[in-house]
Amino acid sequence: MLERVGIAMSKVIIVGGGIGGLATAVAFHRQGWDVEVLERAPEITEVGAGLSLFPNALRALDTLGLGDEARAHAREHGAVGIRNSKGGWLARPDTAAIRDRYGLPVMVHRADLVDILRRAIPEDAVRTGISVTEAHSGGSVEHSEGTSTGDLVVGADGINSVVRRAVCGQITPKYAGATAWRMVLTPTQPMDDLGETWGHGERFGFTPLGDGRVYCYATANLPAGTKTDGLEELKRRFGSWHAPIPSLLEAAEASAVLQNDLYYLPPLKTFVAERIALLGDAAHAMTPNLGQGGCQALEDAVVLAKVMREGGNLARYDELRRPRTQMIAARSNRAGMVAQLSWAPLAWLRDSLLRLVPASAQVKAMAPVLDWKP
Repeated sequence: MLERVGIAMSKVIIVGGGIGGLATAVAFHRQGWDVEVLERAPEITEVGAGLSLFPNALRALDTLGLGDEARAHAREHGAVGIRNSKGGWLARPDTAAIRDRYGLPVMVHRADLVDILRRAIPEDAVRTGISVTEAHSGGSVEHSEGTSTGDLVVGADGINSVVRRAVCGQITPKYAGATAWRMVLTPTQPMDDLGETWGHGERFGFTPLGDGRVYCYATANLPAGTKTDGLEELKRRFGSWHAPIPSLLEAAEASAVLQNDLYYLPPLKTFVAERIALLGDAAHAMTPNLGQGGCQALEDAVVLAKVMREGGNLARYDELRRPRTQMIAARSNRAGMVAQLSWAPLAWLRDSLLRLVPASAQVKAMAPVLDWKP
């Protein structure tokens, strides 16, 4: 566990109060740093969506001393199997083997994790309603309330990061070719089942949460900026798919459906510049196909704090984090391209090949992502 030393040794300015920014605040606070988190929103909240915490992320939370609390708000689940729209299995991972080799992931509501992280730092460490307009590599940021200066500036301000401009210049996110819907609902009957279903250019997934609700997500190949009527669109696309998808959609509230186009960042040449470090989506925004976006932000926070504790060489942070996160982002992109195949002959070939992959190979393929330890 990261241990707190006696008095504040330095000050860190963290731009962004999401999972990555708050985890960074916890890590540095427990090392005795003075922490200032600048968040644009008027309050620290999180959208109504679930988050898979894979074993690598749970190890990061354990390092922060928050792993047990996160597990208490979560529900353990096996590896997500893949079915076709009629319910036939395409890939069914060996959950027991995954548990033995890596440990199983848990599913938590994002709002619960944000609350756990927020309560682990002083109330006055977070300043909300602050819009950052510019960051300077010497260790300062300009914002709507003036200027904040520290020994380190951390850009945790998402895919459209302002801080990133001081490190890499203007970087334009790339559209992944699909839009996504997310929602949390209360099923008509208790559920233990989970999984992801692939069609032609569209997918639907569902996972129970610890409180009895179910987190659902769906994707479809659509031009960027396409607006849909949310729940009705989901019913049209997925209402005839295998159980329990139709009943989940019937139990959903239209107001709970969130739609966002999927974007990712091209590989950056560096995550650091003088006294600035980038983490989370500001550094390596990736598609959600491996469920590793939030997990990698938690890893980033732990590694950055450790690097600063051991001499503060930010080049070391870049060396440790950039190759790994860019490898995972590339794997996620490839997985999305395969899962979103829309031409029927190619989708049929994909499904046929998936059925031939041994369960042992599926388990082994997870190692580069899940074997990480702090």
